[in-house]
Amino acid sequence: MTDAPSRAEANRRTYDDARLAAIYDVDNPAGEDHAFFRRVADEVSAARASTRIVDLGCGTGILTVTLAGPGRDVVGIDPAEAMLAAARARPGGDGVEWRHGDAGLIAPDSADLVVMSGNVAMHLVDDDWHASLRRIGAGLVPGGRLVFETRNPVRRAWEGWQQDPTERTMPAGRVLESERTSAPDRHGVVTMRVRTEFLDSGEVSEVDQHLQFRSAEQVRADLAAAGLRVERLSGDWHRTAFDPAEHPLMVVEAVRD
Repeated sequence: MTDAPSRAEANRRTYDDARLAAIYDVDNPAGEDHAFFRRVADEVSAARASTRIVDLGCGTGILTVTLAGPGRDVVGIDPAEAMLAAARARPGGDGVEWRHGDAGLIAPDSADLVVMSGNVAMHLVDDDWHASLRRIGAGLVPGGRLVFETRNPVRRAWEGWQQDPTERTMPAGRVLESERTSAPDRHGVVTMRVRTEFLDSGEVSEVDQHLQFRSAEQVRADLAAAGLRVERLSGDWHRTAFDPAEHPLMVVEAVRD
């Protein structure tokens, strides 16, 4: 696909803006998702004397720092240096190794657990998705786990992702935000145009985010091609068995055999 590199590169640049990094946690606070990923990390740690965890697409590190602790080596990887700057400055940031880049930084047989939270899997579009899965599959030790969430295309979540200009007060000051989302193309990729106006300074940020919707069958097949087996597919953060007609969310737990 001729447009794959441009979409992947656009996604990598989306949050490489200190103004957006400063307000990211307000729009993406800790919740049930973070509690779930910590639970998985505890399960993995219980079976090992020491645990190596990679948070791929760690962003500002709001989840990453909570995965750190005794007996754990935690690495946070993100393509946006602006997000990593916020992560390093976060309380607990000195307990994590921060790396600027992508899944290519995961060394072979180096991780017991790889986490992708906050729809990171959907931001890995086109060939970037397959390349990342291959690197993760090689980077996990035998028995290692990959855990992430993605959206069920049957439930057509993109139809609710329109937002008229809304003014809010953020740590960075007053902002006016709006979103416009396209229907999926033939590859399941939607384009979300996000406009953020920083009212106090008059500055404007306008970025396109590309998110790829994949069916449960496609996710299983893509993981299998990377040497990973889906161990559990849930429809929520409480490990309820996934029902494609009911659940808008897919929580994927995969293992390298």
